[in-house]
Amino acid sequence: MGFDSAELSALAYANGFTLWHYRTADTDADLLSPGAGKGYFAAADELLRPGDQIIANLPRAGGTVVVNLMVTAVDAAGPVAVEPIDSGAFMPLVRRAAA
Repeated sequence: MGFDSAELSALAYANGFTLWHYRTADTDADLLSPGAGKGYFAAADELLRPGDQIIANLPRAGGTVVVNLMVTAVDAAGPVAVEPIDSGAFMPLVRRAAA
């Protein structure tokens, strides 16, 4: 699918740091891919700064995976790099209990 700016929301901002939330149907591999050399989040290069964190909700196997990412580099020419925060691995599947 690719990045959708309508799904990126600022949750908190203080001292030059922003905590973001992002929801997508894309995979964790898509979010970490270089995406034509510019990175998945390249379209948000004017919003994101190195050190910002992104909480992303991704679908997987009938549930939702919560992925915590850190923005590691932003270039004015467009490239935006992110890395997983959780020891370099994605968190396990989170399943919601039926209401």
